[in-house]
Amino acid sequence: MVLKSSFTVLAVATLALFSYAPQAEAHSWADCIDWKFNTPSKQDWSDKGGHCVGYARRFPLGKGFGTLDSADPNRQYQQDHKDPNSALPCSDGHHGAEHGSDETLASPPSKAYGGKYGAMTVTTVGDTLCVRWPAKNHAEKNEDNTVVQINLSKKMNGADPTQQDLIKSKVAELPFKNCGTASTTDKRPCGGCFKVPVRASGIYLLQWRWMLNPGEWYTSCADIQIGSSGAGKAAHR
Repeated sequence: MVLKSSFTVLAVATLALFSYAPQAEAHSWADCIDWKFNTPSKQDWSDKGGHCVGYARRFPLGKGFGTLDSADPNRQYQQDHKDPNSALPCSDGHHGAEHGSDETLASPPSKAYGGKYGAMTVTTVGDTLCVRWPAKNHAEKNEDNTVVQINLSKKMNGADPTQQDLIKSKVAELPFKNCGTASTTDKRPCGGCFKVPVRASGIYLLQWRWMLNPGEWYTSCADIQIGSSGAGKAAHR
């Protein structure tokens, strides 16, 4: 009996050793470009606290929050680490340190929205846009509160601007660790808000750009329709 018990303990310990899987450290992306809180005075980034009315390019609907790192292709696009400031601003699914999914500009831009994809953001100058993203285990107490840049193109010319141009058109810096709570640190919902700057009516590129480590940048891209003051608000509420 002693021999049998010793063997059982050894077998269980061995199984536990080989069954253990460390917590994955994936990288983030913009989950929603235009997040609406159920209670405007309370910033609740969870699915119970609000809803999304404007998404990134070709953002698939019906997926669990923060799960698109396991999709094929996944949503996380890391710009070329050798020279991220000259890299593609939006993933084409082929380039970059991490390829990400296809966020190239559609022709017309509206083709990247609707149907199986989320709706395009419709907003106005002076309106508040709130952008959401999953923490993906990068909002821990022992981690730096890294930077999310919001860049908004200045021109409409039928093509995406370069990353250099977008760097010059930064409209906000948001703290990455502005997060709520969740059952796991991987799925913590985070976000930040900013005012839409002055632009002529039209469609512009909004880039969510997150620096995890120095020189390590991840991006998500979205087309946003900006109308004149007072126009278009009813369409996206």
